[in-house]
Amino acid sequence: MDVIEIWKGQHAAALQAAMRATNEEFARQLGVAVRTVAAWHATPSTVPRREIQRALDTLLDRATPAEQRRFDGLLRTDGAAQAQALQVAIAVVVRGREVLLVCRRGEEALSWQFPAGVVKPGGSASAVAVQETLAETAVHCTVREHLGSRVHPQTGVLASYKFCEYLAGEARNVDAVENLDTAWVPIRNLTKFIPAERIYPPALKALEALA
Repeated sequence: MDVIEIWKGQHAAALQAAMRATNEEFARQLGVAVRTVAAWHATPSTVPRREIQRALDTLLDRATPAEQRRFDGLLRTDGAAQAQALQVAIAVVVRGREVLLVCRRGEEALSWQFPAGVVKPGGSASAVAVQETLAETAVHCTVREHLGSRVHPQTGVLASYKFCEYLAGEARNVDAVENLDTAWVPIRNLTKFIPAERIYPPALKALEALA
């Protein structure tokens, strides 16, 4: 059986598949939120926190021989096609000349991003953009425009970008397991939080028009 030195989202997703567990079942076994499991699928490069690393080690050790064989097999397959089959809705939420961001947790440097969530097969990317914004930040919004889609250069996941308008709610960090903070950022300062080269060009263009 392969030893995982540093667990990433892709490894956790492979273990879940090997155990044939639903997101809810896998989250319960690890003692994490269901949204955390979904985030591993959405961002395979995510590095879980140390306590979750230990929980994944324990879960793999306790897996049946058949589950461990399936896990080894999944690690040896090319995961690129599987990653691209996943779709994530990304909400670019504006309020006047401000844009809403969340700060993700992780072992690496802090990462500011737009609110986002996994789109289940047959699901609506627009609905997920609205729902995940509310779930992460307590902000209500509505989709005004589809900005486009791309295979995300960092995660390999299909990302669908939605330009959203603020409706109501005070921004706060609702999902403390997944995020460290949430904030309204002046659009003119956006690239201080997210490097310009990492922002989807149509999204950056739409925001700059409001700055």
